[in-house]
Amino acid sequence: MSTIEVKVPNIGDFKEVEVIEVMVKAGDTIKVDQSLITVESDKASMEIPASHAGVVKEVKVKVGDKIAEGSLLLVLDEAGAGAAPASAPAAAAPAAAPAPAPAAAAAESQAPAQPAAPVAAAPAPAMASYDGKVDIECEMMVLGAGPGGYSAAFRSADLGMNTVLIERYASLGGVCLNVGCIPSKALLHVAAVIDETQAMSKHGISFAKPEIDIDQLRAYKDKVITKMTTGLSGMAKMRKVNVVQGVGQFVSANHIEVTAADGSKKVVQFQKAIIAAGSAVVNLPFVPKDPRIVDSTGALELRQIPKRMLVIGGGIIGLEMATVYSTLGARIDVVEMLDGLMQGADRDMVKVWQKFNEKRFDKVMTKTKTVAVEALEEGIKVTFEAAEAGATAPEPQLYDMVLVAVGRSPNGGKIAADKAGVTVTERGFIPVDAQMRTNVPHIFAIGDLVGQPMLAHKAVHEAHVAAEAAHGEKAFFDVKVIPSVAYTDPEVAWVGITEDEAKAKGIKLEKGHFPWAASGRAVANGRDEGFTKLLFDAETHRIVGGGIVGTHAGDMIGEIALAIEMGADGVDIGKTIHPHPTLGESIGMAAEVYEGVCTDLPPVRKK
Repeated sequence: MSTIEVKVPNIGDFKEVEVIEVMVKAGDTIKVDQSLITVESDKASMEIPASHAGVVKEVKVKVGDKIAEGSLLLVLDEAGAGAAPASAPAAAAPAAAPAPAPAAAAAESQAPAQPAAPVAAAPAPAMASYDGKVDIECEMMVLGAGPGGYSAAFRSADLGMNTVLIERYASLGGVCLNVGCIPSKALLHVAAVIDETQAMSKHGISFAKPEIDIDQLRAYKDKVITKMTTGLSGMAKMRKVNVVQGVGQFVSANHIEVTAADGSKKVVQFQKAIIAAGSAVVNLPFVPKDPRIVDSTGALELRQIPKRMLVIGGGIIGLEMATVYSTLGARIDVVEMLDGLMQGADRDMVKVWQKFNEKRFDKVMTKTKTVAVEALEEGIKVTFEAAEAGATAPEPQLYDMVLVAVGRSPNGGKIAADKAGVTVTERGFIPVDAQMRTNVPHIFAIGDLVGQPMLAHKAVHEAHVAAEAAHGEKAFFDVKVIPSVAYTDPEVAWVGITEDEAKAKGIKLEKGHFPWAASGRAVANGRDEGFTKLLFDAETHRIVGGGIVGTHAGDMIGEIALAIEMGADGVDIGKTIHPHPTLGESIGMAAEVYEGVCTDLPPVRKK
C-alpha cells in the first residue's frame, strides 16, 4: 500500500477555520467523499470530505486546531487503485444532456476548471427523463430569487434570453431582502439611533428614555422590505422576466416542476438553467420547538422584547441580533464553543468591538458547548458543558428567549438536482468551475450552495458570470478577495489575508496601522475607539489585506478591496487624496504610516 497525505481542499474565501469535530481515527477505513472533520467559520459550519479512500494511518488535527487550504488532515494507507483523488466537476455532459452553445463551449476552454465549492465533487448521478406536459418554455430558468437569483435572471434578460425566475416566496429578494440582510439593517439602524441619543448626554444633550412601540417598529421594518421587494418586482416586469411562484424540483436536465402554495403544479422546460437556491439555517437536534426559541428569521419578527436572552453562536448573525435586542432592553448572554467571538476577523479588531460592547452582555461564555435546551413554563432552561476537558461549565440558566445562530447549510440536496444529472455533495454543495458551470454544461449554480463565503455580494458577482457564460461570453469568476462585514456597533470589516492567518502560515507581512484617536472626524463624532490597518506583502510591498473597526467600517472596506484587486502599494494609496475630515481618510493615513510619511501621528523613532 502507498501512503497518501489528505489535505484541506479549496474552502472559498475563508483563509482559516477552526476544527470543531474530528469524525475519524487511526485504523478507520474511509471512502472518497466521506466526512473527516467539521470546521466552523463566522457564517457557517461545514464538513471536509476525504479526497482518497484507504485506512487512516495517522490523524494530524484535533478539535480546536485552526486550518486552511493545504493543511494536512491525515495520512492514509491507500486502498488499492480504486482510490483515485476526487476531482473538479467534469466539463463534459452526460450523453442525454444537450450540448452548450458553441460560443459557451469555447469560452469554457479558455480557463481551467476551478471548483468554487469547499468540498470535492461526488460522482455524477444518472439523470431522469421527462416526456409529460410542459406549461412554460424558456431559454433561461433561474431557480431562487435572492440577490444572486434575481441578478442572474435580470442579467440573462438584459442579454436577450427569454427568462423564467422561480421563487417559493410571494416576493422576490430571497432570505436577504425578506428575512435577512435588509430587515436586520433596518433594525440595526434603529438601535444605532437609540444608542446615539443616549451617548449625547455626555455632550450636554439629554433625551428622554425612548418609548418603544414594538408593533410600529415591526411595521417600519416590514415597510423597508416591501419597498425593496416591490422595486424588484417592477424591474422584473420591465425586463419581461416571467416570475413563477412555488417550490421548484428538477424532473430532468431540461425540465423543472413548480409546486404552488395551493398544491397546483407547472412544468417549465428550459434550455439553460442557473441554480440559486441558497441556504437554510442550521438547527440543533436537541433544541425543541417553542415560540420562545427562534432562529434569525424568528428574531427579525420581533415577537417580544425579552428580559433575558441567550444567543447560541458567537458569529456575525447572532451578534448583530444581540445588538438590536440589547438596545431594545434585553439582557444578553452569548455562548460560543470556540475560543472567541466573530471568528474570521483578526483578534485585535474583535477586542475593540468586545470592549465597547461590555455593557451589552451579562455573560460571554466562550469554549462552552450548549448540550441541552428544555422548554419550561417559566422559561427556556439551557444546560452548558465546557468545550475543554477539565474546565468548569457554567451553571444551567433560564431565559425568556433563545436565539439559535450556529450557521447555515446549503440547499443543494433539496431541489432534486440528481434528476438533472447535477452533482451534489453530501453536505448539499454543488461543485462548479470558474464559469459557475456544474458537471452538466447547460446548468450553472451560484451563491451559498457553491461554497463559502455565504454572502450576498459574492452571489451577485457569480450571477453575472453565470448568465454571461451561459450566453456564450468569456466570463469567469476570478476575484482576488471578498470582503466580510459585521454590522455590529462598532462595525468590523476585513478583506484579504488577516494578520492571524499570516502568522499561522508563516507569511511575512508589513503593516500600516492608523488609530482613530488621531482622526479628527472620529474624535468629533465621539467614536474614536476604532482603527484602520493595511497589510502589505513584505517583498512586493503590494497590499494583500486590511481591516477596519469603527462606525461605518463596512462602507469603507470596498476601497481596500479595490486596492488589492488593482495591485496597489502603499504609495498608490497614500498619494490618493482623500477628503478631510472623513473616516475614509484613515485608509490613506494607514498607508502613510506604512510608508513612514504620516504627519498625523508622532514621528517614528529611527532604528
